[in-house]
Amino acid sequence: MKKPEKIKVGISVGDLNGIGIEIILKTFEDNRILDFCTPVIFASNKVIAYHKKALNNNTAVFSVDSIDKIAYNKLNVLNVWKEIVDIELGKPTKTSGKYAFESLQSATKSLMNNEIDVLVTAPINKENIQSDKFHFQGHTEYLEDNLEGESLMILMTDELKIGLITGHIPVSEIASTVTPQLIKNKVEIMYNSLVQDFNISKPRIAVLGLNPHCGDKGVIGSEDDEIVRPTIQDISKNGKLVFGPYAADSFFGSESYKKFDGILAMYHDQGLAPFKTLAFGSGVNYTAGLDKIRTSPDHGTAYEIAGKNEANYNSFKEALFSAIAIYKTRNQYRSLIENKLESLNK
Repeated sequence: MKKPEKIKVGISVGDLNGIGIEIILKTFEDNRILDFCTPVIFASNKVIAYHKKALNNNTAVFSVDSIDKIAYNKLNVLNVWKEIVDIELGKPTKTSGKYAFESLQSATKSLMNNEIDVLVTAPINKENIQSDKFHFQGHTEYLEDNLEGESLMILMTDELKIGLITGHIPVSEIASTVTPQLIKNKVEIMYNSLVQDFNISKPRIAVLGLNPHCGDKGVIGSEDDEIVRPTIQDISKNGKLVFGPYAADSFFGSESYKKFDGILAMYHDQGLAPFKTLAFGSGVNYTAGLDKIRTSPDHGTAYEIAGKNEANYNSFKEALFSAIAIYKTRNQYRSLIENKLESLNK
């Protein structure tokens, strides 16, 4: 019997004591979503059953012990572990961090082996997940270490896409980390992603300044005039529509962001603070630049509401559909390029 051609979506559950499993179960309460994909939760049936009982949730799940046993019209739970796990909803523990990593590690291996097509990750706690096997600042860095390519964190909605030139690093290290080569690399990743993942043929990209008011001609720092502006001019010579630097304090309030297909912020909070103000609860975190597709919701573990049936699942649902859409668009782009190359070689 021929296997149905549905995109296989791997889902890591994040911190077991947070809202990750809740937003997953709520998303699939509407089983029409199964028309668009075959989801596989990397966890254990016992953990999922615990959360279902705590939430009084009736979402149907199908338990399997190997990836080749998944059902194509069900919400699958792949049993990564079988032992009983102590769950303490609302509390970050070493146990919840340990199993968050086991879920992520197993899902990532399946992604690398093409057993799943895309990965959607529920939120982790960056502290309690740390171990000898996980010594990264977050999902993005872990996936970059395991997959091919250089990553770019993009926070996105349909109308707004903000990438980060520097990611999870201390503020004290930002200025010394921003170099012409780093800016060029991140612009290239953003440009390629907008073209192949979002079908934007000639994207317009804005780059924000590093210092307040872009340094005010050296009064508040020289990096924007000495590093950022010349680098943008150099990139533009190659035909890319890259503009800036723009003073970050007025860029979003004036709605200048609406003129661009992509925006590159210099550091984490410069990009995430305005993004979450404009789109919190409906945004998606996308790891661009890698050979595989990963998305996640734009929020954290939310321990304070874990187990209370109060979590909003919209961002996770958007992450799910974004992963599916990007996968399809990227495949269409690659097919188009391959056909062009084939016709040129004839």
